Amino acid sequence: MSWSDIGDALFGGVSQYGAILELVQNSVWAGAVLGVVGGLIGVFVMQRDMAFAVHGISELSFAGAAAALLLGVDVITGSIVGSLLAAAVIGWLGARARDRNSIIGVLMPFGLGLGILFLSLYNGRSANRFSLLTGQIVSVQSAQLGVLVAIGAVALVGLVVIWRPLRFDSLDPQSAAARGVPTRWVSFVFMLLLGLVVAVAVHIIGALLVLALLVTPAAAAMRVSTGPLAVPLLATAFGVISAVGGILLAVAGTLPVSPYITTVSFVIYLVCRGISARRDRTTRDA
Repeated sequence: MSWSDIGDALFGGVSQYGAILELVQNSVWAGAVLGVVGGLIGVFVMQRDMAFAVHGISELSFAGAAAALLLGVDVITGSIVGSLLAAAVIGWLGARARDRNSIIGVLMPFGLGLGILFLSLYNGRSANRFSLLTGQIVSVQSAQLGVLVAIGAVALVGLVVIWRPLRFDSLDPQSAAARGVPTRWVSFVFMLLLGLVVAVAVHIIGALLVLALLVTPAAAAMRVSTGPLAVPLLATAFGVISAVGGILLAVAGTLPVSPYITTVSFVIYLVCRGISARRDRTTRDA
């Protein structure tokens, strides 16, 4: 093979990658939005010990999306309806951790069972079924991008509005209640915002793997920092790197987007865990 052949192969691959990237640029933008909002809300998910709730909401979001697919209506709308219903039930009835976990344990198999039922009745393309579970990089159309960005913006504004009482309630719920913070309503609003973010995550990464963007970035950030500003910023950065980086890697491969996103997110967590362990050893030896 001559140098010209090698150059043609390299530049041809770059050109082909660029052409494919143009087709999925909507997904890249949606992934970036999800990385930002998911990283921020994930901090409170970790502080409130609600990773299990994220998975429970995703199951009902999956059921709503599957129902929408069966009925021939907008999948995002179905996903949002399912997420908000689950979030409202968990937020209103599960004020205490024990009640919340039992409610989630009941909702999860119910939502998954409904989703499987709706998908089994659906006679359309099998790729549409698969994408609800594992995500699909070409699933975000131009019309849907605006909806996903708007949902992310609503969730972000909502988080900013309730940030201080939510943080107080997440770190010290007893003191927050004693100081007059309406903890039940704060928890309920937070659950609704979480439901919106989960609906976006299901559309990008699939119902089975939403934890990779709503839990792992925040968990990684908390391994290397405890600052009230540093943790949200790091979680946001890790979420964007995981989502956008995973999509960019998926463009060059043949696998669904979710394995790439989950792998990038997991590697970031391992690196942060290693940094934390090394810092702890240095502190002990000092």
